[in-house]
Amino acid sequence: MTKVNFKGLGVALITPFREDGSIDFEALSRLLDYQLENGTDYIVALGTTAETPTLSRQEKAEVVRFIVDKINGRIPVVMGVGGNNTAALSEELRTTDFTGVSAVLSVTPYYNKPTQEGLFQHYCALSQASPLPVILYNVPGRTGVNMTAETTLRISRHCSNIIAVKEASGNLDQIKAIIDGAPEGFRVISGDDAVTTAVIEMGGIGVISVFGNAFPAEMAWLVRNALEGDAVHARRKMEEDFNTLFHLIFVEGNPAGVKCLLHLKGMVENRLRLPLVPVSEKTQQLIKGELDKFN
Repeated sequence: MTKVNFKGLGVALITPFREDGSIDFEALSRLLDYQLENGTDYIVALGTTAETPTLSRQEKAEVVRFIVDKINGRIPVVMGVGGNNTAALSEELRTTDFTGVSAVLSVTPYYNKPTQEGLFQHYCALSQASPLPVILYNVPGRTGVNMTAETTLRISRHCSNIIAVKEASGNLDQIKAIIDGAPEGFRVISGDDAVTTAVIEMGGIGVISVFGNAFPAEMAWLVRNALEGDAVHARRKMEEDFNTLFHLIFVEGNPAGVKCLLHLKGMVENRLRLPLVPVSEKTQQLIKGELDKFN
């Protein structure tokens, strides 16, 4: 099994929709060109930011195939394959056509709230079923369960094809414990734009970014400088320029904020699928006010 280096900037790509609610593949093509031209190191398809729970199985396959064909091997593609039914996910991993995909990103099971032992056994099963390297995804704010550092490290030592974790717990002590205790070859990726430089300073290898949908060149610069040992300067520069915008795009949830931002930049329609809705007029005006500073 080939192990890909996911160092740098990964972008959790949105799924653009037309006014009628269908997938806007023309806008998706533009977004991919924008990423390729502005330093993004890899694309994450079918993540949370892609509104994946609202996509049909056929739509998911179409989106991934479109992304893979468009990128054509220029940068790696990571595909989200997550859920809370271990047997069904294992079957999906065994039967999906992963041509052109470099790794899968699999979120911790949500809603059923497994124990740490349940999380361990879940990922062991996925590891055995997956033909590709697996990146764990810990995001307790969405799933209702936090995968502890001890469990993450236990999985990393037990499953050789589980190569990294996207950590979005917001707990820097937990993230540091994973980095410090990780076996050789297991990496930590920030799952939160706002703490990217802090995670890199501790030994993380980059970020899977939401903000990078709209500002890939700026996020690539931030990550590159932090990885080269200049995290303080990178963080100061980004905080001066983007701190308010960073927070505004999450005020009413993800991806509503970043879709609003992309819409204001003229790249996509401001459309989401229920139960998600566009941000309020108030938030849109605040985002516009910040964006206008860069024009």
